[in-house]
This record gives sequence, C-alpha cells and structure tokens, in this order.
Amino acid sequence: MTTQEIQSIKLRFGIIGNAPTLNYAIQVAAQVAPTDMTVLITGESGSGKESFSKIIHALSPRKHGQFIAINCGAIPEGTIDSELFGHEKGSFTGANEARKGYFEVTNGGTIFLDEIGEMPLGTQARLLRVLENGEFIRVGSSKVQKTDVRVVAATNVNLLDRVQAGTFREDLYYRLNTVPITVPPLRERGDDIYLLFRKFASDAAERYRTRPITLLPDAVPVLTRFRFPGNIRQLKNIAEQMSVLETERDIDAHRLAPYLPQEQTSRLPMLLGSSAPDGAAGYSERDLLYKILFDMRRDMTDLKKMVLELATGQRPHEAQELLRQNSHLFSNNNTAPSGAFDNREAAEYFLPTAPNPYKNEPTTSYDDETPVEDISHETEEETLSLDIKEREMILKALKKHNNKRKYAAHDLGISERTLYRKLKQYDLEQV
Repeated sequence: MTTQEIQSIKLRFGIIGNAPTLNYAIQVAAQVAPTDMTVLITGESGSGKESFSKIIHALSPRKHGQFIAINCGAIPEGTIDSELFGHEKGSFTGANEARKGYFEVTNGGTIFLDEIGEMPLGTQARLLRVLENGEFIRVGSSKVQKTDVRVVAATNVNLLDRVQAGTFREDLYYRLNTVPITVPPLRERGDDIYLLFRKFASDAAERYRTRPITLLPDAVPVLTRFRFPGNIRQLKNIAEQMSVLETERDIDAHRLAPYLPQEQTSRLPMLLGSSAPDGAAGYSERDLLYKILFDMRRDMTDLKKMVLELATGQRPHEAQELLRQNSHLFSNNNTAPSGAFDNREAAEYFLPTAPNPYKNEPTTSYDDETPVEDISHETEEETLSLDIKEREMILKALKKHNNKRKYAAHDLGISERTLYRKLKQYDLEQV
C-alpha cells in the first residue's frame, strides 16, 4: 500500500499522525478489510481502536450493511445474551415481547465488540458458535437461526493472561485473533502528540468561538514527554480545558504544567505479574506458602545450633532464655511435640545427645513465685532426624486418642488433610 493511499484513509476517517507504527496498523486494516476474516484490535484505552473498526467496515464489501459498536463491559452479565442474540416473549421477567439481538439486526454487516475481555464465559461460548457456524439461538428459544455477520473485536487487556486465569476461552481467543492489529499508545507516537493537540485546540476554539491556544517553544517538549496514560482521550480533554480556562492564548511551560498530572501511573488495565514487591514475582500462593515453611525450618535449624553451642558451653541459663524468646517456633509445629511444653522438654527434644544442662536441677517457674518439683529424667540418645521425630509424635497422638485422627490432628496442631498426607508419607495408613 502506497503512502498516498494511507494518507487518503487518514483524511477520510480523521486520523492525525505520521508515526510508523500508526501507518502500519492502518495498512493492515486496509488489507484485511476486503476479506471476511475476524480481526482482533489491541491497544490501551483511549488510543482510538474504534476508528480501525470503522476503516475495516467502510473498505469491505459489507460497507452498505449495518455497523454496530458494542461495549461488552457496559452491558450487565444478566442481559448481555439477550442484547447480542435476542430473546423470546416470556423468556424471563420483563420480556413482554420478542426482541431481535444485535447479531440478527446486523445480518450482512459488521459488529464491533469492544472490551471483549469483559464478556462472560457463557456468552463467549455462544459467540464462538456464531463465529464457527454462523448460528445462534435466542434466549428462551430452541430454534437455531442463521446470521452472516463479520466480527471485529477489541481489547485493552492481555487476553492470553485472561486465558491462563480461566476467565477467557482459549478456543475463542485463537478464533478472534485471526488477524491482529496493534494500535500504538500516544506516548509512542512522538511528534503526533503536538499535531493532535493543535487539532483539538482548533476544534475547541471553533466550538467556543474564541482564538485557538498555542504552545510556546518551551512548552512543546513538556507536552510531548508526558506519558498520557489516558492516550488521545486525555490529550483532547487537556486541550479543551485550556481553551476554556486560560485567558492568555499563548501557553508557556509554566502555564502548561498544572494541566499535566504529577502522578503518571496509569490506572488502566495492564499486564499483571510484571512486577512484584520483595522479589515475589512469579510466585503462586502455594510457592509463597512453601517459602514460608522453608524459612521457618531454617530458623529452627539455626536455633538448634545456637542452643547446642550454649548448652555445651555450660551456659544453660542463656540457652533457657533463648528458648523462651523463640517459643513461638515450637508451638503448633509439626516437627515438635504436640501441645505446650517447657524449656526443659525443648532442650531434650532438640539436644538429645548433648549433656543435659537441667539434670538434677530443680525446675522453677519464670516468675520465681512457686517452686516446682524436679521432674527431670535421663534421656536416651536418639536421632536428630525431624522425619523420625515427626513419625513418633504422630504415633503418640494417635495412641493418645485411640486412633481418632480428627482429635490427633487437633492435638498435633495440623489439619486432618495434612495428617492423612503424613500417614501416607510414613506408611502409617493402616494404623
């Protein structure tokens, strides 16, 4: 397609700009227009996607048919099937008479489905049938009807992300994406920003019967460097605001600045998972849970080493204080004995082979108010394996509760599901 043909299309549809990405999108739209292929237009909100759907319809053999633009996100989920495919009288409350849907009305024409990513899954299945076979059924009817409609869809979200999230049908995505057209955001169109501003300022001046505002040389780079999260729609609003509010018609950078928001973070739909705090990018909920559990296990290992060093170094009081400060690591933990236990038990559990610093020493409460009878005892040497200790504690809990797994799980501080998994892991299912 020649440059003159592209310029002719721009003049016909009021498109302003010379950015290469814009010209390429127009060229693709003009080339696919004579066919009946389904087109998916992607681009940020406010970038002018509807203009490309009009180009496709006007340059197609269907140009004499009807063209209808529908915003799928603006129609309630309960009525969108009726709007698109029609309904029979009495099919639902308020259906006082039969009604034709958009696919029936636009037979022989083009239907533009904007924000296709917001379409409910049930409606997506109906749409797929129209695209595949040209068939649809009215709500409340069992009669299959035929339609010959070309579908042009548009979205400002990444549909592949929606497919992975299970909110958009994969087969419908590939059926719609026969010919993709990407509309560039305004911030990537360079000098087109200033050209569009002059056009909008001129239109506003004609509408309000005043002299057009102009930007002084120092204001032009300030305007073109702005990111415009709202794209062309935002630029038009800024030009109209300045046309109405400014008494001076020559605008410098200082007078332009208040119209450009300082916060340039876009609130429009964007790709999720592109960034995440604290290095959590790419983590699923299960991954984060495992990360927390592994961190807890590492903390337990570090604590055991510290207690061992203090106990073997004949500093039992410091070891006792360390255990008390970290008692939260022992409670409700699958690798520790169930229920509450004191520091003596923790030392014996985590230091089975080390000299017992509490042996033959009376146990006292932390508030030193009431003496407690010495219940210390000799401990056998035992393995430090967490798996073996965990197996022993599960057996102990089951024995305590007469093999009632619900109560054993509660006593161990774990869920029944986790207990069942542990029983299978340690080959205790027959217990």
